[in-house]
Amino acid sequence: MILFCEECGTRHDIDDAQIGGDVFKFLCTVCHETLILSLANKRQSKMVQAAMAQPELASTQIAREAKEDILKILVVDDSKLIRRVLRDIIESDGRKKVIGEAENGKAALDFLVSEQPDVITLDINMPVMDGLTTLKHIMISRPVPTVMISALTKEGSLETFDSLKYGAIDFLPKPSQVKGADLNSQKEEILRKIELAAGIQIESIRYLRRPSTEKEPGKNDAIPCLCLVAMGVAEGGYGALLNVVPRLKEDLPAAYIAVMHQAPHHIDGFARYLDQCSRLSVYRAADGMVLKGGRCYLAAASEHVCLVQDGEQTILKVNASPFPTPMGAIDMLMDSVSHTMKNRAAGVILTGTGDDGVAGLGKIKEMGGKLFVQDPRSCLFKETPMKAAERHTVDYLVSDKQMAGAISAFIKEHSK
Repeated sequence: MILFCEECGTRHDIDDAQIGGDVFKFLCTVCHETLILSLANKRQSKMVQAAMAQPELASTQIAREAKEDILKILVVDDSKLIRRVLRDIIESDGRKKVIGEAENGKAALDFLVSEQPDVITLDINMPVMDGLTTLKHIMISRPVPTVMISALTKEGSLETFDSLKYGAIDFLPKPSQVKGADLNSQKEEILRKIELAAGIQIESIRYLRRPSTEKEPGKNDAIPCLCLVAMGVAEGGYGALLNVVPRLKEDLPAAYIAVMHQAPHHIDGFARYLDQCSRLSVYRAADGMVLKGGRCYLAAASEHVCLVQDGEQTILKVNASPFPTPMGAIDMLMDSVSHTMKNRAAGVILTGTGDDGVAGLGKIKEMGGKLFVQDPRSCLFKETPMKAAERHTVDYLVSDKQMAGAISAFIKEHSK
């Protein structure tokens, strides 16, 4: 097993013989940070390595293993009516069974002492112990894939970003027939999200910590941009970036650009939220910005982003896509980054569907850069990472929580 310390980026090669039980603790020999991993989901531990050796079997193997067992669900909500509705929806699928209900977070934690569900659905507003506090306890003590189902969890809301920051896999609003909403489509989406959540290996039990100090304006303006990291993320992107960007160090001589397959107005709010959670500064990408080290720039897939070299400065060019739907925005960014930065470029593919970014990785590889792909076991949506791993020789195949450490190791090596 390979671990990258999220504090200092040091790579550690761990002998499997050192690992025992479902929780593994390891002390980083460089910064002395304690790394804590949950290994409760060990039955897929060799899947990605096998998939890399026989890529044509990868997708079917993951799907087959996911379908072998009945999924056990714990439903947590203070409303008896909502618990009954969710139970009916979940058990309408013969492969899913509700093994318990809890009316608040404390009752849910008590239930987890003796039972191990495959997925938890969790409300936010509850008496005794609210959902976000409960989620923190779950991820620290007994990690279980958790889907937030609440009136507060809608795309772009603060509560949604908070729940993803604390370790939730995905989010949904509560089922409702208000304003003629289609209950059947809501039912299908709930079942789909639970199925996807069950396929994720929960690795790290440390949730994100807020930076201890406020950023000082202009403090990092002098950090050069010697390396450039182009990140592509489609569906499930909020949670993946929340596991990567806040773990990046602000004093490394690199800039980061992430293209997200989300609506531009949601990315505006997410950039502000991510900036508050991160040690480096996060900006909404805008035309004419000069790239600086220690900064991250977010763009939408409906925008075309490329780089222009002006003397020693690298400038962002951002234009609205002429197409009605996103077409290759990640590929376009990576192609531009590869020609501008050559072997000091890195391409990163995180969770997602489709193939945007797969060809772009090839451009970065051709120019001597490095490829980083999120381990499909840690992905909500596995399709794009699987395609990337099948098509290219990937330099780093790691979970989202280890991605920042791997990227930091690359930057340190290529900025000497």
